Amino acid sequence: MKLIRIGDPGREIPALLLQDGTALDLRSLTGDIGGEFLAGDVAGLIEEAREAGVLPVLDITGLRVGAPVARPGKVVCVGLNYRDHAAETGASVPERPVVFMKDPATVVGPYDEVLIPRGSVKTDWEVELAVVIGREARYLVSPAEAPEHIAGYAISNDVSEREFQLEYSPQWDLGKSCETFNPLGPWLVTPDEVRDPQALGLRLAVNGEARQHGHTKNMIFDVAHLVWYLSQYMVLRPGDVINTGTPAGVALGLPGTPYLRMGDTVELTIDGLGAQRQTFINA
Repeated sequence: MKLIRIGDPGREIPALLLQDGTALDLRSLTGDIGGEFLAGDVAGLIEEAREAGVLPVLDITGLRVGAPVARPGKVVCVGLNYRDHAAETGASVPERPVVFMKDPATVVGPYDEVLIPRGSVKTDWEVELAVVIGREARYLVSPAEAPEHIAGYAISNDVSEREFQLEYSPQWDLGKSCETFNPLGPWLVTPDEVRDPQALGLRLAVNGEARQHGHTKNMIFDVAHLVWYLSQYMVLRPGDVINTGTPAGVALGLPGTPYLRMGDTVELTIDGLGAQRQTFINA
């Protein structure tokens, strides 16, 4: 299934997106797509409602697409999770996941404008596979338990300001938590449609020029390991988002470090998860 939220910020309508592009209004089941809804039997509820014919068609033509998850409790990020990205940044391959937090208020829609912070000269892009939690994960015994705690997957752009991140603080949060710095979506794709999260191609282009072309099979720590690992140190709750790292091709590692400027457009795709497109403007 593909879950989507349609409408203006703060007024999004929860919907189910069908293969033919038709959207079904889910408001008879939930007020929004958030942790409480994702913690339930989402597939069962929707199937029962469809059989009962109580999900009307929703005309989404021309409407804004919001982030597919409302108000994540937290956004947990994993850095340097692809060997080629570690190499391009001059970092060593980590022996344990590099973990940092991102302000959940940075989450915006997949086509929303992204604000280049005031004083920024090093705003960068990062295409990533996002994992959304659907069931509380606390001290999981092994990575084999992880899949039953996942509600679905989405595209994430872990936008980063490298000067703020690497030069202004020994921790990364400063350069990761700027306003609008986490476009998410367009859909939340449930695990039944993503049989293997380690079999997905990731791509990103800036102003039509290819910058990133990676594959989740090249993650240092796979999705199951990350969910298990994080559960040893924090409680993962329904609606939480995990950004799983980015492959090589970010501005920080490219010749000339072509950081983003006013008017630049960034396009992202992940196999089976749709596409994003953002225009960057000055805050």
